[in-house]
Amino acid sequence: MILSEPSVIAGQPSIARNRLVLVAYTAAIFVSALLLFSVQPLFTKMVLPRLGGSPAVWSVAMVFFQSLLLGGYAYAHYLMQIRNRTIPVAIHLVLLAIALLSLPLSIAGGWGEPPTSGYALWLLGLFAVSIGLPFFALAANNPLLQAWFVRTGHPNGPDPYFLYASSNIGSFLALLSYPVLLEPMFTLRMQNLIWTGGYGLLILLIAACAVLMLRSPVMAAADIRAEDTHSPAPPWILRARWIFLAAVPSGLLIAVTAHISTDVAAAPLLWVLPLSLYLLTWVLVFQSRPLLPHKWMLLLQPLAIAGVIVLLAFGGEQNLLLTLGGHQLCFFVIAMACHGELARTRPAAKYLTGFYVALSFGGMVGGLFAGLIAPFTFSWIAEYPILLALAALCRPSGGNERLPRWSLWYWPFLAALAVGLILPAYYTGKMFTWLDEHRVWVIGAVGVLSALLALGLNANRWKIFATVAVALVLLRAYPSDDGRVETVRSFFGVHKIVVTPNGQYHVLMHGTTIHGAEKFQNDDGTPVTGRPEPITYYHKDGGIGQAIAAVRQRKGAPLRAAVIGLGSGTLTCASEPGENWKFFEIDQSMVDTAKDPKYFTYIRKCEPDLKPVIGDARLTFAREPDGIYDLIIVDAYSSDAIPIHLATEEAMKIYKDKLAPQGAVVMHVSNRHLELSSVVVGIADANDLKSWVYNEDSGRDNEYIFSTSVVVSAREEADVGKLASSEDWALEEADEKQRVWTDDYSNVLGAVWRRLKNGEE
Repeated sequence: MILSEPSVIAGQPSIARNRLVLVAYTAAIFVSALLLFSVQPLFTKMVLPRLGGSPAVWSVAMVFFQSLLLGGYAYAHYLMQIRNRTIPVAIHLVLLAIALLSLPLSIAGGWGEPPTSGYALWLLGLFAVSIGLPFFALAANNPLLQAWFVRTGHPNGPDPYFLYASSNIGSFLALLSYPVLLEPMFTLRMQNLIWTGGYGLLILLIAACAVLMLRSPVMAAADIRAEDTHSPAPPWILRARWIFLAAVPSGLLIAVTAHISTDVAAAPLLWVLPLSLYLLTWVLVFQSRPLLPHKWMLLLQPLAIAGVIVLLAFGGEQNLLLTLGGHQLCFFVIAMACHGELARTRPAAKYLTGFYVALSFGGMVGGLFAGLIAPFTFSWIAEYPILLALAALCRPSGGNERLPRWSLWYWPFLAALAVGLILPAYYTGKMFTWLDEHRVWVIGAVGVLSALLALGLNANRWKIFATVAVALVLLRAYPSDDGRVETVRSFFGVHKIVVTPNGQYHVLMHGTTIHGAEKFQNDDGTPVTGRPEPITYYHKDGGIGQAIAAVRQRKGAPLRAAVIGLGSGTLTCASEPGENWKFFEIDQSMVDTAKDPKYFTYIRKCEPDLKPVIGDARLTFAREPDGIYDLIIVDAYSSDAIPIHLATEEAMKIYKDKLAPQGAVVMHVSNRHLELSSVVVGIADANDLKSWVYNEDSGRDNEYIFSTSVVVSAREEADVGKLASSEDWALEEADEKQRVWTDDYSNVLGAVWRRLKNGEE
């Protein structure tokens, strides 16, 4: 007897229907992942202006998304415990429909201005009330759709984990396409509308998947359940292992992002790269035939750990691209090894949703540690080496060690090695000097020793862990910075105060970027007395110094000035007696550091009664009276990334409104990664302001006097005085081909490209 498609034989779906099921479920999971991971950069960009563009916003956002992912997975797990197949479908479709009513995305009313402290908790609340419901519904889709897929009776139903790879491909593409395609091409409003349309499309896809599942033969689903009956439930020790294996790479993701944003370079595009690699590992490990076999990753993992140790020993300034690429490549290998272990030990499809709950719980634990606990516990990025050491424990227990007799002596050998190398760090002498001078080789050798233990001796993972821990302690005992270093950490990052070896300078750094310095000793060793001289970017002959002098000379009277960004307080000493200078700063820890005379004395000697306005300047400065400032200096940085919301057409309008009739706006745009001069010229032109650009090498960088890029904008040439006729300053017109940055549109990738194109560093 010949049966035509799409008939069913013995309760089994036809080939055509199987294809339809596979396409529908793959498409739904793919679109869901696209939406899930495009909403992160989209909504984070909407929130960034409220917290000064801090990289920590991204870290806290990751914690929120990981936590809600756990909620979505738990919801899916308990929903699938319901035996009736119709009830879970109805509940989830109703949830999706209710979430659709809250779109387009927007910041919830009453959350317009952050508090003066507790930013992380405030931010978590903002995310929860603004996008909590649609994100929660999206988070449940992956495990829920996989569980439905099992019940369709599809031949691949018993092992549906390949759909997880489809999900992560969507996530991976969403993250990469945002900075490359969506951000340069569309305004925030248009991105929001596209995302909302995608959400509506997803509901239709999920409804189609539900219909296919409900119309599948009940017998097929029953057969699959019977097939899994003999599969034992995963023991609790294995579930705990899943949580640990998920927690370490999740925490490392945030720690690596914090490190490259703080200690290497803070180009905003770098925030998304580690997350993209993290998602790519999930894609690769859950393939039916992995492109990178798990055994290869286990062999490479100890080498990757040793590689990070060597990179940390060298520091962040040695060959920037190599350092950035090295950290992320090593992170990729470590995450592949951890996630490969998860894929290797995954349970039968019957326990699928519980497996995903364990994964998401581990992800949340790692995120909470690296994103919330560590920043409040440590004054430096300590979570990175801690998680790096824990990564060694993610290795499988392994078999018998090679050379077991020699292995017995390893623990006393390691203890002696640790004492011999760490103890000299607390004393002075030839041993300390030698170790300090050869720190990279010594630390690197201990790191490589851990890799040799793993590869050469098949050593116990606890031996590898202990050896890695010794190498990481040596990193802290013999830091890469010359001179004495103290660190100050807040929500807005880690700042280092470096005292140069001879004590001549105190230097304020964020990552590898200097934000101010003060000379404490003269060349002959005598202490500097009297009023400190502004140096670094603020010396009198530089762009900022010339702009201040020109506006002061043009006015012929004491200035009334506003400065956005305090730093080390250098510009307090650019004021003159009788002038009124007001400072705006978002980070209270910076105010405390600048006021502490053991670090810097600019404020104590030049403006001892200074009380900066705390908060994001876009909000606090907007409340200032109109038409009162002769000079507005915008110098707000988070390492090399200027907060975008302070460089938009709307921001420049605020500055213009606060200017006195002949006032001028000075914007400091020195940056190693972004070309911002043309951006400022464009936003000034949109507000009918003329702009003069200063970009000259000081030629004295070895004396803590740096080259600067500065743009001065004013209504008329006369407002900038002698700058208008100076050869060092060029009057520039806005580029008609370059789109003006607004609160609704910015193009960071374009700024990076222009910097590369101009061949500037």
